[in-house]
Amino acid sequence: MNTSPTFDDHTGEQSGLAPRLPSESQREDLMVQVAKLYYDLEKNQSDIARETGLTRWQVSRLLRDARDSGVVRIEIVARSTRLPHLEAQLQRRYGLREALVVADNEDASALNSVTQMAARYLCNLQPAPDLIGVSWGRTLTKMAQWLTPRWNEALNVVLLNGAINTRSVGEPSHNVAERFAQAARGQATLLPVPAILGSAHTREALEQDPIIASVLQLGQKAPVACFSLGELSQRSVLLESGYIDEALLAELARRGAVGDIMGRFIGADGQVVMPELDQRTLGLHPQALRDKAWSIAVCVGAAKHAVVLACLRAGYANVLATDQATAHFLLGAAS
Repeated sequence: MNTSPTFDDHTGEQSGLAPRLPSESQREDLMVQVAKLYYDLEKNQSDIARETGLTRWQVSRLLRDARDSGVVRIEIVARSTRLPHLEAQLQRRYGLREALVVADNEDASALNSVTQMAARYLCNLQPAPDLIGVSWGRTLTKMAQWLTPRWNEALNVVLLNGAINTRSVGEPSHNVAERFAQAARGQATLLPVPAILGSAHTREALEQDPIIASVLQLGQKAPVACFSLGELSQRSVLLESGYIDEALLAELARRGAVGDIMGRFIGADGQVVMPELDQRTLGLHPQALRDKAWSIAVCVGAAKHAVVLACLRAGYANVLATDQATAHFLLGAAS
């Protein structure tokens, strides 16, 4: 005759007599026993419950307590150069969906390492998106080099902000959408207008054009946005491309700008600092990034610390790919 009590698998309550957990002085020994069965002998919680006379709920609670109390320590050792402990801290501090942090390496360029990791993350998204939006610049140009060939042949890559330059300096950085699409063997939908126009009236007229309007709507619709952050310095691609001059750069700094997102110059709070310039800027506004399922910011280097902090504080990104030094800066700023 079976006199063993029966238990509810969800609550851990029994219909007969309850096996009680031991006193606190014996509890640690039981945590070790359960943890050894689970982690070392690879038994599932149901098997452990039958073997120990506990319920599955009690086994689960003991395993959780073992981790919380330090009886069990779980260490994630990435085989790449990623730093999971910093990633987890960034995700908690800034509410990120994912963080990708690459360790500093004297033998490798941080830009190469971070953009390679960001490219792998984008190529591994599941389900694979059929539409993504991208900005342009040096960082995403480098990221395009690391994309897996034929990673998404059904993909449409739409450009999120204008990219026709008034002058060209160095390696082209405005054809990012084409590069992403070429790697995927998909197609690119371009926004054939300058990033910043001469007047607000011109921008308004262009936005009413059916062709331009359809591209802008596609950018709004894209569930994935991948963008870089522009620094406020002589290395700004907007300065190099002829959209702004040094006098305007100085005025932006005077007004508190820390950098730009897709041509929109923002302050430390993530808000636009020069409305009259913003009214001449054509493309997706950073506020629209908050509605994306994946809003992926790719950022490298100390010159962009202030703008990435503003970006995260404003909630414009829910995925961040960056370097170790930037991660430490962000965590220090948060505390």
